[in-house]
Amino acid sequence: MQVEPFEILGWARWLCLIGCFIGAAWLDHNFRRIPNSYWLAWAKPAIFLWILELLVVEADWTVWGSAAAAVALASTAVIGRPTLADFRSGNPVDVAVIIWYVFGAAGVIGGAMIHGSTNTPMDIIVGTADPMAKLWWASVSVLVQVWLFDVMWRMRLLHGGADAKALMLVAILIPTWATIAPIVQGESWGRLGVHIPPAFALLIWGSLAFLTIPIIFTIWNAAKGNITSAADMRLAWHSTRMPLDKVADAHVWLLDEVIEKADGTTAVHTRIRAPARTPSDEKLQAQIAALKELGVEVGWVTYKWPLLAILLPAILPLIIWGDPFALLLAPLLA
Repeated sequence: MQVEPFEILGWARWLCLIGCFIGAAWLDHNFRRIPNSYWLAWAKPAIFLWILELLVVEADWTVWGSAAAAVALASTAVIGRPTLADFRSGNPVDVAVIIWYVFGAAGVIGGAMIHGSTNTPMDIIVGTADPMAKLWWASVSVLVQVWLFDVMWRMRLLHGGADAKALMLVAILIPTWATIAPIVQGESWGRLGVHIPPAFALLIWGSLAFLTIPIIFTIWNAAKGNITSAADMRLAWHSTRMPLDKVADAHVWLLDEVIEKADGTTAVHTRIRAPARTPSDEKLQAQIAALKELGVEVGWVTYKWPLLAILLPAILPLIIWGDPFALLLAPLLA
């Protein structure tokens, strides 16, 4: 049986995505941070696979330039932005980066003049766009995705820089569905002219996976006997009980605290939501000590869920069904 080049690229991308996210989730869980060197290491196979795809489809220079622009923009999240002062210093690396930027800008502008003026996004939707124009628009869409993830990071819509860098890497690793069509393709998949980019599809699947957490926590707390009153139901869907001796070493927020009442006595108060700012180690130890003085040994905690831990299992439905909106629109297109 002959194996098509796109099929090889597709499976290589899946393996790269899974390997990258497993390693990132492990680093995030054990060290609470992911160094930039990790993203630089995984960017190499991601860019290499994109280069192979562009070679297979014989992309023109505007497509190459637009792809270079997307990679250049993503690199600023890891190595920073070069300046004219860096260029004047004559450092070979800085000069190469500036040239890379110029080539990327030329690809975007040149592609807009050559392809964008005669092939609009609507032409792609209805299926009348030229193949090379579709490739150029696909490269530009990666550039837009990288920019959006950067904006979401700076606006705190994505809490950590690692989350934004991970999604940028997905956008570069899997720019389109051309090489990684989902395993299960309904009739709606072929009827849709365009699909949600894989990076955003992964984010949507991750959001859907996040919605299962309240159900899981409620069942878990019920099985552990943590729900003893109606008031506990306010907490059982997003938090659980943990021995205070384990709180300091766990990746959690402690919801219980000691407060002073109007009559001068003290009592235990349980927050519904996590604190706006993570307390320092000293404040956390003082909070735990105050609870122990009142005889409390077990407290309510809520976990600090990193987005990467949610996105990792979301890869499975991405592989099986691909674009979630294709499933949503299936009844309408039947």
